[in-house]
Amino acid sequence: MADQSDILLDAALNHVPFDGWSDASLNAAARDTGLDTAHAKALFPRGGVDLALAYHRRGDAQMLAALAVTDLQELRFRDRIATAVRLRIDACEDRELVRRGTTLFALPPYAADGARAIWGTADHIWTALGDTSHDVNWYTKRATLSGVYSATILFWLGDDSAGAQATWAFLDRRIDDVMQFERMKAAANRNPLLRTILAGPQAMLSCIKAPSRDLRDDLPGHLRPTPPGQG
Repeated sequence: MADQSDILLDAALNHVPFDGWSDASLNAAARDTGLDTAHAKALFPRGGVDLALAYHRRGDAQMLAALAVTDLQELRFRDRIATAVRLRIDACEDRELVRRGTTLFALPPYAADGARAIWGTADHIWTALGDTSHDVNWYTKRATLSGVYSATILFWLGDDSAGAQATWAFLDRRIDDVMQFERMKAAANRNPLLRTILAGPQAMLSCIKAPSRDLRDDLPGHLRPTPPGQG
């Protein structure tokens, strides 16, 4: 059974295309669901901003659920990354909801929230694909994938090609750029001088890395994947 936050978010999605991720959408969702406005505000204290972040987290959770049942074994690693990003974009459902979110998080007061949300998406992708890095690579991988995801989303918002084929071609080109960067970085790490220079920053960054959590727990119960052997 969906909790009240999920119910409110579902109801708000009908209003966001017209009122944006705003208090107006939250209040309308509360009226639609019969919840007290004060209670709705308690669930989403910052109103539309918290609604938008909840929608983004739901998309991340849906991507993780889809990845869990997708066979990636025969794919090259760069294609596994592309598959994950495609699954994340597929979870967006409605371009207008994403467009409204992009507008919101472009505003200076909420830019940091948007950046953290995208970083979280990149972190979940790398973690789901088995990344075990603990040094500066942990940061560079997520930073570069955050850039890839952000650029691809913006391209997708304006893409009218059949089946979003232009978007997937754009994504492939961006991932090729990332793989070239990874090869350059590997070459730098083999250089004794550069490796010594990077040792200090790597040690410092490793001390502040935070683990990610499994966002599939944020999915409504009926959308959560069934663990193997329990279906």
